[in-house]
Amino acid sequence: MFMPEPYQIHQRLDALADCPHWQRLTEGYRNMQLIRTFDKKAVNLQRTGQLGTYASCLGAEAIATAGGMALAREDYFVPYYRDHATQYLRGVPLYQILQYWGGDERGNAFPADTPASRDLPNCVPIATQLPQAAGIATKAKLTHEHAAVLATCGDGATSRGDFYETLNVAGVWQLPLVVMVNNNQWAISVPGQLQTASRSIAHKAEAAGIEGIRVDGNDLPALLDVLDYALDKARHGKGATLVEAISYRLSDHTTADDASRYRKASELHTAWQHEPIARLRHALVNARQWDAEQETQWQQHCRDVVDDAVKTYLEHPPQVPADMLDHLYATLPVSLGRQRQTLSRQQGDPHA
Repeated sequence: MFMPEPYQIHQRLDALADCPHWQRLTEGYRNMQLIRTFDKKAVNLQRTGQLGTYASCLGAEAIATAGGMALAREDYFVPYYRDHATQYLRGVPLYQILQYWGGDERGNAFPADTPASRDLPNCVPIATQLPQAAGIATKAKLTHEHAAVLATCGDGATSRGDFYETLNVAGVWQLPLVVMVNNNQWAISVPGQLQTASRSIAHKAEAAGIEGIRVDGNDLPALLDVLDYALDKARHGKGATLVEAISYRLSDHTTADDASRYRKASELHTAWQHEPIARLRHALVNARQWDAEQETQWQQHCRDVVDDAVKTYLEHPPQVPADMLDHLYATLPVSLGRQRQTLSRQQGDPHA
């Protein structure tokens, strides 16, 4: 079993010589390439007015892919807004991810026959998903489920009270919870050194009495090591874990941001030398698990899959206006009921 070195950065990829799990890593590489192709297309859709403000996952593909691969069907996933790969691997179609970022709430109606049906929708408010994850973990413990809860956030969320409250209750109640922080060095325009005076984000686990682990967030096998260990520990009632995955945000914060205003081009250039997809491809090629022909074929496959998803998204009938009221209250107030009738009549609903 993987046993972490506290607060040292766990790495495997650059020293990987003989691996019994090349098939798993090749699968991970394929998923990372698909999500990067999807991510690029989503940014292009936003730039052409066909998608709303979008949060790119460029540079975080290994983190979200590892999450999707390590989670079991019976586990729960509580995401933040860069977890497109995890959601996809949990069963959310790519066109639904586009629906969500296009302002259509049907993008959160995850397929009932997939693991995603147990998951929460995207969370955009910073850190508010973490106490919700603690609540799900409490329910799982009280009902004796053999399940773990994985919640994700960015480094900016670690400055919020929700983060500390979640770690505290997870430690006191020994919850089956794993909190994974994508430490991508920037909370919008705030650099890491202005985010905390702590030696690392993983050190924050000490005050809560839980285990903290640092891992190279650009290293898929290391991430899988850490998450396999932490999630298995949670499922077996051994308590919570805080995982700090160290990466770099290669994109703007969102498509509404311009990162060139606050970070140096040289810093970004250096970060690109360590990005997760090229590093894993290099390891796979050296191990003769991947070649140029496979790369060409897979990239074309990725383009085809993403193009199909975009076509489905763009051709989907628009959401009816009454949906904004139908999914807001369990029992609709009388005043809003009248508004709903007006909307329905305008839509031509004969039963309004």
